[in-house]
Amino acid sequence: MRTRFSKFIKIIHLFGDLTLLNLSFVSSYLYRVNEDLFDDHYVSLLAVFNLAWFICIYTLKVYNIDRVTNMYKILNNLFISFILHGFIIFCFILAIKGYYYSRFHLLITYILFFLGLLLWRFIFLKSLKMYRSKGLNYRNVIIIGGGSAGNRMYNYLKSDMSHGYRFIGFFDNDIEKCLYKEKVIGKITDLPEFIKNNKIDEIFCALPFSSAKSIRDLMTIADNSLIRFKIVPDFRGFLNKKVNINFYEDVPILTLRKEPLEIITNKIVKRTFDIIFALVALLIIFPPAFVIVGIIIKATSPGPIFFVQKRNGRNNEEFKCFKFRTMRINDDADKKQAVPGDERITPIGNFLRKSNLDELPQFYNVLIGNMSIVGPRPHMIKHTLEYSALIDKFMVRQLVKPGITGWAQVNGYRGQTEDKKKMLKRVRHDLWYIENWNLLLDTLIIIRTVFNMVKGEKNAF
Repeated sequence: MRTRFSKFIKIIHLFGDLTLLNLSFVSSYLYRVNEDLFDDHYVSLLAVFNLAWFICIYTLKVYNIDRVTNMYKILNNLFISFILHGFIIFCFILAIKGYYYSRFHLLITYILFFLGLLLWRFIFLKSLKMYRSKGLNYRNVIIIGGGSAGNRMYNYLKSDMSHGYRFIGFFDNDIEKCLYKEKVIGKITDLPEFIKNNKIDEIFCALPFSSAKSIRDLMTIADNSLIRFKIVPDFRGFLNKKVNINFYEDVPILTLRKEPLEIITNKIVKRTFDIIFALVALLIIFPPAFVIVGIIIKATSPGPIFFVQKRNGRNNEEFKCFKFRTMRINDDADKKQAVPGDERITPIGNFLRKSNLDELPQFYNVLIGNMSIVGPRPHMIKHTLEYSALIDKFMVRQLVKPGITGWAQVNGYRGQTEDKKKMLKRVRHDLWYIENWNLLLDTLIIIRTVFNMVKGEKNAF
């Protein structure tokens, strides 16, 4: 059954989102029970709420969801859209000096809208996948070339029927070299006649680049038959990881590493998030902590309240990293890491380290821009020099700002780094973070960090 409603999916998303947005706004009013709420000011605000959502979905292309887009990426894009929407509304209220708007009403509206969005998107997309997994709303596809690239494409298509692809068969001139001989339905020369008599939606071409003329001819045949033509390149000879393709005008460029934080919009989003988070921490949490912790540090050991150490940051530039002092004054602070039972650590220092409260002053580093809330942890200069010589790709960590917490830390790779294998795993986690950054991931890392602080960590010393 070739039921087609894919072209309506964007409309369904938009209708559902706007319905939730307006219901959240009105429900918040009903909960607040304020008879003056829907005066002209709030009618205008509701109109801006809807307009702002149109701006968000257009700017971030929220509804550009294809069959293979994973749920995590969809929810992350939705999360960024929600943050952008809130920022637009904040700017609107600030611009018109609309201090008469109820902050409680706005808070309830956004809570309802966010929870409703997550539930609605999850249910709709899961339902769509279930629908497609039953053989409905499918696309007929063929693969040209039964070699290694074609086989990998076939294995992917059959691995998850919920993508909605129905594999018809291979076309290859050398059937004996094909792994799935029983799936080959003809030679490449048979293709034009086959697509005349059968409905094909997409062609995946897995021929080697040495067959450039054949590929061009096949592209022409596909275009004339209104079939989408996709090329499956085989880089296994020199690459064993994902690659990204960009265009410098009409010149295709393959990059070996995806770097989301090199995109200007992502930089702005992360920096804005960092500044807001750091300001909240410095204005609310830090002052009482500074008074209490500062008094105890000064009372229990001679020396300054803060420990300042040069560390390596983005692009390997040195910066001064601030912490609450947790050790007695010693000559090895810039050479030797803390170890379990380290005699240099003061009693209050032991508590600060285990609770991560010694990192609080680093919110100042975040505010001035040489650190981020989330990122690879910065190392002292000595260790950067040592590990860059011992561990392959160690310096890739320096492509982004270091963080107060990171993906490696919430996965158990924090504390002492004397073990090379452990350090290697930490580096791999940091590289994964760099290549897969998104705002939702940062939020999850922060939540896990807080949870670990409350629970306690065995590697914190």
